[in-house]
Amino acid sequence: QGAVKRQALYACSTCTPPGAEPAGICLACSYECHGTHRLFELYTKRNFRCDCGNSKFKNLQCKLLPEKSKVNSGNKYNDNFYGLYCTCKRPYPDPEDEIPDEMIQCIVCEDWFHGRHLGAVPPESGDFHEMVCQACMDHCHFLWAYASQLAVPPLTKTNSLEDEGVVLKVEESEEQKKEIKKESGVEHEDTKEEKQLEQFNEPSTSSGSEFLNTYGYCSKFLQIFPVETAETTSEFSFTKSEKPICKLRELQSKPFVKKDAATFWPSNWRSKLCTCEDCLKMYSELEVQFLTDECDTVLAYENKGTSDQETERRDPLMDTLNSMNRVQQVELICEYNDLKTELTDYLRRFADEGTVVKREDIQHFFEEFQSRKRRRTNRMQYYCS
Repeated sequence: QGAVKRQALYACSTCTPPGAEPAGICLACSYECHGTHRLFELYTKRNFRCDCGNSKFKNLQCKLLPEKSKVNSGNKYNDNFYGLYCTCKRPYPDPEDEIPDEMIQCIVCEDWFHGRHLGAVPPESGDFHEMVCQACMDHCHFLWAYASQLAVPPLTKTNSLEDEGVVLKVEESEEQKKEIKKESGVEHEDTKEEKQLEQFNEPSTSSGSEFLNTYGYCSKFLQIFPVETAETTSEFSFTKSEKPICKLRELQSKPFVKKDAATFWPSNWRSKLCTCEDCLKMYSELEVQFLTDECDTVLAYENKGTSDQETERRDPLMDTLNSMNRVQQVELICEYNDLKTELTDYLRRFADEGTVVKREDIQHFFEEFQSRKRRRTNRMQYYCS
């Protein structure tokens, strides 16, 4: 199918050990072509085409699609394909790391990072949906302008208790609250008096504004004495901007803070990125066009898989039973129960041994099942009168 928009990937350390060229294989090839090999699970990656059996594999040919391109130039690789993750370049799970820490995937470079190596303490896992790592924030510098408005703020720690992971919570005393209320009350009265002075000095326009239309004329006056609009006269012309307003420029005109840390984003933040012509060109130059695509997210990928499963959840056995008479229904149910019991027992042996079930194993099972079925049906049948 070419480069799939998003799919589950694996790396085979048996075929491509450290020092060899990195390669990624799809889920189907992990079963069919690398069933007994040592694999690294890479979770999902975008715009990737399976490498199984191409020039990166010296002594292996893909069983599902033998004829493949020698190199997939559109694929992107990182240390994940050698089983190494994060800035610390360690495996996961790491037998030498005794600190419990979850791994979070960056949605730009798609590498995985320890929470403690992000430069900021991640919010609770339910408070954010996507993360952009430190390096990718430097690469996508424009995201800092959005971060002040859209990003989920990281947790704050005290300096003295930083190593213990204690979150700082500042609570005000009752006396401080009273003082703040008094000060805010005085400020509120001052601002109220200033507003009243401004209203007194400025001419009143409230009564007239109730009747003003778009061009500044009284609507009742226009009903009696029609006036030509700006479309027919050049006297009241208005300049219309040809280009849409750029959200990014508006945010960049306001003060924002850049930090040497990762950022965390809510579920709908991509839809709020600017899509004007200049910004789309910038995304293309930075190779991050996917940021404006809501279907690119891992959440959208998982939701699609869930909906596909629900669509395919109809029971074909029940559909078949509804088209049969009672005798046929009883016979089919008995055969189905026999098949289910024998197949479960057969597959349990593979699960206990930790081996992969291959196509030949399934074919062998059904051949034996058919032979046993023939032996049963050759016996004399008894029917009640």
